[in-house]
Amino acid sequence: MNTEAAGKDFIRQIIATDVGAGKNAGQVITRFPPEPNGFLHIGHAKAICLNFNVAQEFGGRCHLRFDDTNPVKEEVLYADAIRDDVAWLGFSWGKHEFYASDYFDDLYHMALKLIEAGLAYIDDLSAEQIRALRGTLTEPGQNSPHRDRSVKENLELFQRMRAGEFGNGERVLRAKIDMSSPNMNMRDPVMYRILHTPHHRTGDTWCIYPMYDFAHGQSDALEGITHSLCTLEFADHRPLYDWFIEKLELHQSRQFEYSRLNLGYTVLSKRKLQELVSNAVVSGWDDPRMPTLAGMRRRGFPPQALRKFCARIGISKNDSWIDMSILEDCVRDELNETAPRAMCVLRPLKVVITDYPEDKQEEFAAPNHPQQPEMGERNIQFTRELFIEQDDFMLEPPSKFFRLGPGREVRLRNGYVIKCEEVVYNDDGSIKELRCTHDPATLGAAPEGRKVKGVIHWVSAAHAVKIRVHLYDRLFQVETPGAGAHAENWLEDLNPDSIETLEGCLAEPCISEATPAQAYQFERCGYFCLDAHQSTAELPVFNRTVTLRDSWVKVNK
Repeated sequence: MNTEAAGKDFIRQIIATDVGAGKNAGQVITRFPPEPNGFLHIGHAKAICLNFNVAQEFGGRCHLRFDDTNPVKEEVLYADAIRDDVAWLGFSWGKHEFYASDYFDDLYHMALKLIEAGLAYIDDLSAEQIRALRGTLTEPGQNSPHRDRSVKENLELFQRMRAGEFGNGERVLRAKIDMSSPNMNMRDPVMYRILHTPHHRTGDTWCIYPMYDFAHGQSDALEGITHSLCTLEFADHRPLYDWFIEKLELHQSRQFEYSRLNLGYTVLSKRKLQELVSNAVVSGWDDPRMPTLAGMRRRGFPPQALRKFCARIGISKNDSWIDMSILEDCVRDELNETAPRAMCVLRPLKVVITDYPEDKQEEFAAPNHPQQPEMGERNIQFTRELFIEQDDFMLEPPSKFFRLGPGREVRLRNGYVIKCEEVVYNDDGSIKELRCTHDPATLGAAPEGRKVKGVIHWVSAAHAVKIRVHLYDRLFQVETPGAGAHAENWLEDLNPDSIETLEGCLAEPCISEATPAQAYQFERCGYFCLDAHQSTAELPVFNRTVTLRDSWVKVNK
């Protein structure tokens, strides 16, 4: 056991106490149990990191289990994406991959056992009728008129349901618990419903399927899970899980709840994420603006940053909102250490060095990372015609503008100091190009007494690689979408400027070697990565992962 882990949070303290007391023979077995009905998001990353990390810290194991009890919403596509995401985060479940559908036979026989014990019955009421009789938080529910059917009749009807004799919604199997319980989950919950829908793993074998609340706890029990870690919304479900386990005399898996992740300026409801995809508000589950792990991976978020983020926010029982800037800071911290540097001009402005020979070309060595010499160097080509950022030139610059202007000097990063001598205009009055001179003595260390405050990035016109760039921002313009004036339509809180596409950007030749897994810092512009979905051999496409610093406050102002 890792004794250092024992004092980190209340979950680890509980597990350390259990291990110390010899519970479960000192074993720690956890599980990550997603439903394969959508892509994982950053909230799931918190659960993944917790379950896999505590298992590792205490010498145990973590299962990956798909709670696939609803064939109407589940797809192989989602299961494959979940596997990819968990592996991308850096975790391995080895041979311990399971499915609730593995236990359909077991669950069916458990249901028969509860019927035989008089603890479950077949109800003919519709879903709407069951809901109407369920009661409220302050009023007890009412018994179904079918609650007192005989064991014999219930067994016969359940077997006929299994045989496919009834249509969808005609009958359900309910647990017989207590319609006056203050816990709504204990008011005779539905255990099985009829669904004449093929399952992505079991095909047409079944036409009745267990409800999530019936399958979840028993799946934990069948796998011998010792610590069932769930978010707080499942706390009210725990008595129901325990009731099933007790009546079925199964292995008692203890459930512990912690606060879910609430992240600002986005939504983490799978239903709302599905709505964004279905309504084509985003390009798909892996849209780089989405809080899904697939979207973050495509945008260039490194998995190490997500793990660091989950460690930083910690585990507690108190619900709180986490600002998006904390996640972005973790991404910056990681990329600042690992991303090689390159120069890219997002909005090009042509510069002609008039005192530099037309046929001359030089190469300057530039470090791939200023603090990581082991990352090596690259060569930058310098020629008579260059491109700089439009924002790095002003016709009438203020006193604290240390970049280029008429008659002003600036240093080209890793190159010469240049001076703007002339501004050339297009017929419409826009700036066509700048004509500058250079100081040959300023390559490398500046001569004594030669001080130039401004440093800008640039690319050689003859060697630049043309790229397209997507500048992404937060998907919503308010911290809590749908919580304010747009409660009835949370989509009204979408940020209309969540994406800006720039054509004709120009980058260093080294960008031609980029891969989707490699992030770059485009100097002075932010961190970017190649978008494999949109790039072609002729036109690479880059996504901005994050800016160099948090600029959201400025954007709001």
